[in-house]
Amino acid sequence: MQQQMEQVQAQLAAKTVEATSGGGAVKVTAKCDGSLAAVKIDPQALNPSDAQLVEDMILTAANQALSQAKEISNAEMGKVTAGLSLPGLGGM
Repeated sequence: MQQQMEQVQAQLAAKTVEATSGGGAVKVTAKCDGSLAAVKIDPQALNPSDAQLVEDMILTAANQALSQAKEISNAEMGKVTAGLSLPGLGGM
């Protein structure tokens, strides 16, 4: 069981999801282990007077990517722990 969970966690660390914001001006790639892998910004979106807008687009895309990653992680870990009641795993 422990080995299977570690294997799933390793697979989740390698799996990525992408989310965009601002019509594709910002793209965020998140790993399914809950970390961000990359942030790409279209150079045309980098007008200094629009800094707040770009920051908002980054937050939106990052939150969407992390949300998708969490859903995948929960689903994959749920397959491993299906039917088991293990203390300490309720928050995963």
